[in-house]
Amino acid sequence: MRRSIALWLALLTLPAPSLAAEIPITVRDDNGPVPGVVVALTGKEAVPPVTTEIYQKDRRFHPKILIIPVGSTVDFPNRDNTQHHVYSFSPAKTFDLKLYAGRPEAPVVFDKPGIVELGCNIHDHMQAFVIVTNTSDIGRTDKNGQITLSAEAEDMDGQTVAIKLWHPRLPDNTQPEIRKITLGNPANLHIRLTPEPTGDDSLERLQQRFREL
Repeated sequence: MRRSIALWLALLTLPAPSLAAEIPITVRDDNGPVPGVVVALTGKEAVPPVTTEIYQKDRRFHPKILIIPVGSTVDFPNRDNTQHHVYSFSPAKTFDLKLYAGRPEAPVVFDKPGIVELGCNIHDHMQAFVIVTNTSDIGRTDKNGQITLSAEAEDMDGQTVAIKLWHPRLPDNTQPEIRKITLGNPANLHIRLTPEPTGDDSLERLQQRFREL
């Protein structure tokens, strides 16, 4: 009997398991729900780095948007029958994979959080983004502009927390927008996007910087 009481007392002293509570988020612009918005809850634990790739096929980057943890390694295999020259000037990662076919000599390690814009100096229309994150709770909105993140249940008491929003057509797509949401309530957020680019407009700035070197 005494052993049973002692066991129960010991169990009572153990920390209670944390429970995740869902945070439904909807993102809209003036035209309605916005799919493909990257949404991240700040302050969550980081996840281990991964090894992955962005390949080139049909003179396009695949995927066009890649989300990875800080410290991850990305290879850039060329699966086209033409050469590519992949580069980035972004502060989070600047690199230059000069003209190559097949695989470049070495993959690229993304060691700082931030938005990394990619281009190809041979094919001006090619563009992609690497979202390097230090949070474990991150994803993209679905076709209805919706995503569900999670927070610890003990935090769901009406507090406000910061989330990050990013989309390639933000007026400044070099960094995310920071918004505050109240825990425990669905969040309806509005963003302003630039018009869909036509032709090579979206890469003119990046290409001009390369040519000025």
